[in-house]
Amino acid sequence: MSAPYILVLYYSRNGSTNEMARQIARGVEQAGLEARLRTVPAISTECEAVSPDIPDEGALYASLDDLKNCAGLALGSPTRFGNMAAPLKYFLDGTSNLWLTGALVGKPAGVFTSTASLHGGQETTLLSMMLPLLHHGMLITGLPYSESALLETRGGGTPYGASHHAGADGKLGLNEHEVALCRALGLRLAKTAQKLES
Repeated sequence: MSAPYILVLYYSRNGSTNEMARQIARGVEQAGLEARLRTVPAISTECEAVSPDIPDEGALYASLDDLKNCAGLALGSPTRFGNMAAPLKYFLDGTSNLWLTGALVGKPAGVFTSTASLHGGQETTLLSMMLPLLHHGMLITGLPYSESALLETRGGGTPYGASHHAGADGKLGLNEHEVALCRALGLRLAKTAQKLES
Protein backbone atom coordinates (compact mmCIF):
# COMPACT_ATOMS: atom_id res chain seq x y z
CA MET A 1 0.00 0.00 0.00
CA SER A 2 1.30 3.47 -0.85
CA ALA A 3 1.99 6.19 1.69
CA PRO A 4 -1.02 8.35 2.62
CA TYR A 5 -1.43 11.64 0.78
CA ILE A 6 -3.72 14.63 0.73
CA LEU A 7 -5.18 15.30 -2.70
CA VAL A 8 -5.16 19.02 -3.51
CA LEU A 9 -7.67 19.06 -6.36
CA TYR A 10 -8.46 22.34 -8.07
CA TYR A 11 -9.34 24.24 -11.22
CA SER A 12 -7.56 27.51 -11.95
CA ARG A 13 -8.04 29.76 -14.93
CA ASN A 14 -5.81 32.74 -14.15
CA GLY A 15 -3.41 31.26 -11.60
CA SER A 16 -4.76 32.48 -8.25
CA THR A 17 -6.39 29.18 -7.28
CA ASN A 18 -3.26 27.37 -8.46
CA GLU A 19 -1.12 29.47 -6.11
CA MET A 20 -3.52 28.77 -3.25
CA ALA A 21 -3.22 25.04 -3.99
CA ARG A 22 0.58 25.30 -3.77
CA GLN A 23 0.37 27.04 -0.40
CA ILE A 24 -2.08 24.42 0.90
CA ALA A 25 0.37 21.74 -0.26
CA ARG A 26 3.11 23.39 1.79
CA GLY A 27 0.88 23.18 4.86
CA VAL A 28 0.23 19.48 4.19
CA GLU A 29 3.96 18.83 3.88
CA GLN A 30 4.58 20.57 7.23
CA ALA A 31 2.75 17.64 8.83
CA GLY A 32 4.96 15.14 7.01
CA LEU A 33 2.37 13.94 4.48
CA GLU A 34 2.61 14.04 0.71
CA ALA A 35 0.51 16.65 -1.06
CA ARG A 36 -0.64 15.43 -4.46
CA LEU A 37 -1.54 18.43 -6.64
CA ARG A 38 -4.06 17.66 -9.37
CA THR A 39 -6.23 19.77 -11.64
CA VAL A 40 -9.12 19.19 -14.04
CA PRO A 41 -9.28 20.09 -17.74
CA ALA A 42 -11.23 23.09 -18.95
CA ILE A 43 -14.62 22.46 -20.51
CA SER A 44 -15.09 23.52 -24.11
CA THR A 45 -18.33 24.72 -25.67
CA GLU A 46 -17.23 22.97 -28.87
CA CYS A 47 -18.11 19.28 -28.82
CA GLU A 48 -15.08 18.38 -30.94
CA ALA A 49 -12.56 20.20 -28.73
CA VAL A 50 -10.66 17.99 -26.31
CA SER A 51 -7.87 18.65 -23.86
CA PRO A 52 -4.66 16.67 -24.10
CA ASP A 53 -4.33 13.71 -21.72
CA ILE A 54 -1.42 15.45 -20.01
CA PRO A 55 -1.54 19.24 -19.56
CA ASP A 56 1.14 21.33 -21.26
CA GLU A 57 2.16 22.79 -17.89
CA GLY A 58 1.25 22.66 -14.21
CA ALA A 59 -0.34 19.85 -12.24
CA LEU A 60 -1.49 16.60 -13.82
CA TYR A 61 -5.17 15.96 -14.38
CA ALA A 62 -6.91 14.18 -11.53
CA SER A 63 -8.13 10.63 -11.90
CA LEU A 64 -10.86 8.92 -9.91
CA ASP A 65 -8.12 6.74 -8.38
CA ASP A 66 -6.35 9.87 -7.08
CA LEU A 67 -9.58 10.75 -5.29
CA LYS A 68 -10.45 7.22 -4.16
CA ASN A 69 -7.04 6.55 -2.61
CA CYS A 70 -6.45 9.89 -0.87
CA ALA A 71 -6.31 10.20 2.91
CA GLY A 72 -7.93 13.64 2.66
CA LEU A 73 -8.98 16.24 0.12
CA ALA A 74 -8.52 19.98 -0.41
CA LEU A 75 -10.91 21.13 -3.15
CA GLY A 76 -10.48 24.51 -4.83
CA SER A 77 -12.09 26.62 -7.52
CA PRO A 78 -12.41 30.22 -8.60
CA THR A 79 -15.85 31.65 -7.92
CA ARG A 80 -18.33 31.69 -10.78
CA PHE A 81 -21.47 33.58 -9.74
CA GLY A 82 -21.25 32.24 -6.18
CA ASN A 83 -20.51 28.67 -7.26
CA MET A 84 -17.56 26.49 -8.21
CA ALA A 85 -16.36 26.64 -11.81
CA ALA A 86 -17.96 24.22 -14.30
CA PRO A 87 -14.82 22.11 -14.94
CA LEU A 88 -14.56 21.14 -11.27
CA LYS A 89 -18.31 20.48 -11.02
CA TYR A 90 -18.08 18.32 -14.15
CA PHE A 91 -15.34 16.22 -12.54
CA LEU A 92 -17.31 15.82 -9.30
CA ASP A 93 -20.43 14.84 -11.25
CA GLY A 94 -18.43 11.86 -12.52
CA THR A 95 -17.74 10.45 -9.03
CA SER A 96 -20.96 8.44 -8.67
CA ASN A 97 -19.12 5.11 -8.46
CA LEU A 98 -17.05 6.41 -5.54
CA TRP A 99 -20.29 7.49 -3.85
CA LEU A 100 -21.90 4.08 -4.46
CA THR A 101 -18.96 2.27 -2.85
CA GLY A 102 -18.50 4.77 0.00
CA ALA A 103 -14.85 5.26 -0.98
CA LEU A 104 -14.63 8.74 0.59
CA VAL A 105 -16.70 8.17 3.73
CA GLY A 106 -14.92 9.39 6.87
CA LYS A 107 -12.07 11.18 5.08
CA PRO A 108 -11.33 14.83 5.93
CA ALA A 109 -11.93 17.54 3.34
CA GLY A 110 -11.49 21.29 3.11
CA VAL A 111 -12.32 23.87 0.44
CA PHE A 112 -10.73 27.00 -1.00
CA THR A 113 -11.64 29.68 -3.55
CA SER A 114 -10.53 32.92 -5.20
CA THR A 115 -12.65 35.82 -6.43
CA ALA A 116 -12.20 38.93 -8.55
CA SER A 117 -14.07 41.14 -6.08
CA LEU A 118 -13.86 41.21 -2.31
CA HIS A 119 -17.54 40.34 -1.93
CA GLY A 120 -17.75 38.16 -5.02
CA GLY A 121 -19.34 35.08 -3.49
CA GLN A 122 -16.44 33.50 -1.61
CA GLU A 123 -18.55 32.00 1.16
CA THR A 124 -21.33 30.71 -1.11
CA THR A 125 -18.72 29.09 -3.35
CA LEU A 126 -17.07 27.41 -0.37
CA LEU A 127 -20.44 26.18 0.88
CA SER A 128 -21.47 24.91 -2.57
CA MET A 129 -18.22 22.95 -2.86
CA MET A 130 -18.96 21.29 0.48
CA LEU A 131 -22.27 19.81 -0.69
CA PRO A 132 -20.91 16.99 -2.90
CA LEU A 133 -18.29 16.25 -0.23
CA LEU A 134 -21.01 15.85 2.39
CA HIS A 135 -22.91 13.53 0.05
CA HIS A 136 -19.73 11.45 -0.16
CA GLY A 137 -19.64 11.27 3.65
CA MET A 138 -16.48 13.33 4.00
CA LEU A 139 -15.67 15.22 7.21
CA ILE A 140 -15.48 18.96 6.54
CA THR A 141 -12.59 20.75 8.23
CA GLY A 142 -12.84 24.52 8.10
CA LEU A 143 -10.55 27.11 9.62
CA PRO A 144 -11.08 27.87 13.32
CA TYR A 145 -10.69 31.37 14.72
CA SER A 146 -7.68 30.12 16.66
CA GLU A 147 -5.90 30.90 13.37
CA SER A 148 -4.97 34.52 14.11
CA ALA A 149 -4.82 35.41 10.40
CA LEU A 150 -8.57 34.81 10.22
CA LEU A 151 -9.12 37.68 12.65
CA GLU A 152 -6.54 39.97 11.03
CA THR A 153 -7.20 39.50 7.31
CA ARG A 154 -8.34 42.40 5.13
CA GLY A 155 -8.54 40.15 2.09
CA GLY A 156 -9.64 36.55 1.86
CA GLY A 157 -10.24 34.12 4.66
CA THR A 158 -13.34 32.58 6.22
CA PRO A 159 -14.08 29.86 8.77
CA TYR A 160 -15.53 27.82 5.86
CA GLY A 161 -12.17 27.60 4.11
CA ALA A 162 -9.30 29.55 2.61
CA SER A 163 -10.12 32.32 0.16
CA HIS A 164 -8.32 34.99 -1.86
CA HIS A 165 -9.29 38.33 -3.36
CA ALA A 166 -7.46 38.40 -6.72
CA GLY A 167 -8.74 41.77 -7.99
CA ALA A 168 -10.73 42.56 -11.14
CA ASP A 169 -7.75 41.77 -13.37
CA GLY A 170 -6.75 38.70 -11.35
CA LYS A 171 -3.29 40.10 -10.69
CA LEU A 172 -3.38 40.61 -6.92
CA GLY A 173 -1.12 38.03 -5.33
CA LEU A 174 -1.92 36.26 -2.09
CA ASN A 175 -1.32 38.51 0.91
CA GLU A 176 0.43 37.25 4.05
CA HIS A 177 -2.85 36.40 5.80
CA GLU A 178 -4.18 34.48 2.80
CA VAL A 179 -0.92 32.51 2.56
CA ALA A 180 -1.06 31.73 6.29
CA LEU A 181 -4.67 30.53 6.03
CA CYS A 182 -3.94 28.33 3.00
CA ARG A 183 -1.06 26.71 4.85
CA ALA A 184 -3.18 26.35 7.99
CA LEU A 185 -5.88 24.56 5.99
CA GLY A 186 -3.33 22.14 4.53
CA LEU A 187 -1.77 21.47 7.92
CA ARG A 188 -5.19 20.96 9.54
CA LEU A 189 -6.26 18.50 6.83
CA ALA A 190 -3.03 16.53 7.12
CA LYS A 191 -3.15 16.36 10.92
CA THR A 192 -6.80 15.30 10.84
CA ALA A 193 -6.01 12.58 8.29
CA GLN A 194 -3.13 11.34 10.47
CA LYS A 195 -5.39 11.16 13.53
CA LEU A 196 -8.05 9.27 11.59
CA GLU A 197 -5.48 6.82 10.18
CA SER A 198 -4.08 5.94 13.63
